[in-house]
Parts: sequence; C-alpha cells; structure tokens
Amino acid sequence: MGSDMSMTEAVSQIQGQPGSIAAQPGVLMPAHWRDFWALTKPGVIRLVVFTGLCGLLAAPGSIHPVIGFVAILCIAMGAGGAAALNQYYESDLDALMKRTANRPIPAGRMDREAALQFGLALSGFSVVIMGLAVNWLAAAILAFSVFYYAVIYTIWLKPNTPQNIVIGGGAGAFPPVIGWAAVTGDVTMLPILLFSIIFFWTPPHFWALALFVKMDYARVGIPMMPNVAGEKSTRHQVFGYSLVLLATVMAPAALGLVGWTYGISAFVLSAIFVALAARVGFRTAGEGDALKPEKQLFAYSIVYLFLIFAAVVVDRAVVPVIGA
Repeated sequence: MGSDMSMTEAVSQIQGQPGSIAAQPGVLMPAHWRDFWALTKPGVIRLVVFTGLCGLLAAPGSIHPVIGFVAILCIAMGAGGAAALNQYYESDLDALMKRTANRPIPAGRMDREAALQFGLALSGFSVVIMGLAVNWLAAAILAFSVFYYAVIYTIWLKPNTPQNIVIGGGAGAFPPVIGWAAVTGDVTMLPILLFSIIFFWTPPHFWALALFVKMDYARVGIPMMPNVAGEKSTRHQVFGYSLVLLATVMAPAALGLVGWTYGISAFVLSAIFVALAARVGFRTAGEGDALKPEKQLFAYSIVYLFLIFAAVVVDRAVVPVIGA
C-alpha cells in the first residue's frame, strides 16, 4: 500500500469500460490474496499492532514470548477483521470516493459477501484465540473494539454526526489496553491514559486529512467536520484538540506513572505537534495553493504517535516504575 502496471492498476483502468470483465454486471474477477490483505487496511494495522505491542511491553510483570506473540497477532487479526467489515458496509460509498475507489469491492475484484465472511471469521477467530491462549479480559476488550469500529463507528456515528471522529476515536484506542491486559489481566491508570492519548490524537490527525479530501466526503454525504461546520471551525478545533492532546500526553509524567525519559520526549514531540496544529488552526483561506500545513500535520501525526508510544516503552525499560 516501477514502471510496470500492477494487476490492481490494470483492473482499475479497465473497470467501467465497455466489454471489460469488471464492467459486466454479476461478473467478478477472482479475488487475489492481495485483495484480502487490502481488506485489512494494512497501513492502519501497523499502528494498531505497534501501540498494542507498546502496551504489552510497558505492562508490569512478564509474559511468555509465544503468548505475547499470539496476543499481538490476535490484535492484528481483530483490527483486520473490523476493517474488512467496514469496507463491506461502505463499499457503495467507497466506489464514489477517489481515495477509496480502488479498494477490492468497489474496484470489482471481490464480492461483498466474501468480504463479510472474511471479516466475521477473522474477528471471531481473533477473539476466541485471545481468550483461550491469553486471557478473557483481553479477549473481551478486543471483541468490544471490533464492535465499536464495525458497528458503533461505521454504521451509527460516521454517517450521522460530524462528531464521528471524536467519539469514534475510541475504536482505534483499545490496542494498548488490550496489550496491557494480556500481560496483567487487569486495567490500571497508565493503560487508560494510553487509550486517552490515541482518543484525543484522532480528531486533529483525521481532520487534517479531511481538510484536503473534503470533496470526497461531500460527494457521498458523510458529515465530516469541514463539510458541516466549515473549514474555519475545523481548523480551530484541530488546534484546540492539539492542546488537549498535549495535556493528556503529559499526564503520565505528571502523575508519576513514567519517568523523565518519557516526560522530556513527550513534551518536545507534542510541542512540535502543537506548532504544526497552530499553522493549520490559524491559516486563512487563500494562503498557498496546496494545503501544505494540513498535509504536514497529517504526516507528522503518524510519526508522532509511533514516537510517543516508543517513549513509553523505553522509559519503562530504563526507569521501571513500581505500582503504575
């Protein structure tokens, strides 16, 4: 996610042309394993797996490496299954959006029912294996995270409210909690704060994206904040949430749950985030022609979350905190 055209690109180009396989009603090209892989949104899964792994590594106590691997694999499978269910439900909308039109279902490379069955099987299998091999608290949180993304966010929040990303941010915030619970069998303050970091990171991260793909969302009637409240309000909210994020990221250090290694790293990384968010928040229409600040914030926000969670793990390894 060469100059030679890939199979995916070729299918995308012939789709809709008279006489092409993809254009003929009821006729689908056989799904390739890469299409099933694409259903899992592998770009998103990388972040999910990493934050889940950080939750596992930051947790007090120990876990057998094989059991730990199984836990992370289950988190990845659960996230992938939820993503497949999301694409099953939104396939009609995906076909109308430039950013998503080449996904397996709208591109005509996969039947919707195959995506549904794949998503249900992957999600169910991940929860059962997590429960049997790790513990049932981690399995229960994993099951709820799948339900949250596939049902609460995809079916209810996303098409009905511009607060979809704000409330729906919880869907992607569970992995560190699951990783922690896999080791400890419980949930304490630090994993709750790790959840909160992702929760408050999601609005500025996603609204930065929404600002430069807002026409896609407008075309399909999804009430994203820039289309409902306008660009000016969205920009101000991006900056406002960056300040909330700063406070949330610093909370583990302020509460003594982590040490100075995390505290200093988190402050520097978050100061850069707030500075980029300020450029987006106070930018006026007509400045520039490529929405460069929005794209910079979106790109940095991904790196930022990786580094914040890496700092948690490094800090816990260098300065173990008893009782966190």
